[in-house]
Amino acid sequence: MRPQKVNDVELLSRLMSVIRSKGYDGASLNDLAAVSGLKKASLYHRFPGGKKDIVLAVLGYVDDWFVKHIQEIVYAKDISKEDKLSRVLNSINELYACGLESCIVGALTLGGGISLFTNELKTGIESWLDCFSKIGTDFGYDKEESNQKAIQVLVKIQGSLIVSKACGSTHPFNESIKEIKELYIS
Repeated sequence: MRPQKVNDVELLSRLMSVIRSKGYDGASLNDLAAVSGLKKASLYHRFPGGKKDIVLAVLGYVDDWFVKHIQEIVYAKDISKEDKLSRVLNSINELYACGLESCIVGALTLGGGISLFTNELKTGIESWLDCFSKIGTDFGYDKEESNQKAIQVLVKIQGSLIVSKACGSTHPFNESIKEIKELYIS
């Protein structure tokens, strides 16, 4: 067997960049092949189901990132609640390049992506909400208030990503990250 030209992590990261910027409908196999550094035949070899399999693999990659950079931190027993929140927000800042990168969930909710990946997107959002709700309970808020704060966090992240992208400025995203911290530590 010939060695792979591109390792899986690098490949999925590259493919994710196209999905983030063009969504499911806008990302062509030519775009995906070009960014991957592979020919379309090689891309089909790795992803026999084509674009749908590519997006499912990218969503799996995002889930793995989430577990490592959010979930494991939130549920760690040996980290203070303040440090958990700080680490999680730093990870989010890195994921979205301080607000310069779009969210894959947002990109996939447009056009045909939403109907193809409804379950995966819903599960992903629920995981984010669970983690931010857990942060709320760690800070002493009751379950209902923690759930409301978690929703506010996702709205702040998603909304500020859109505004930052539209304005060509990271300021809205950076302000939202600060506001999220203040939401828990008041």
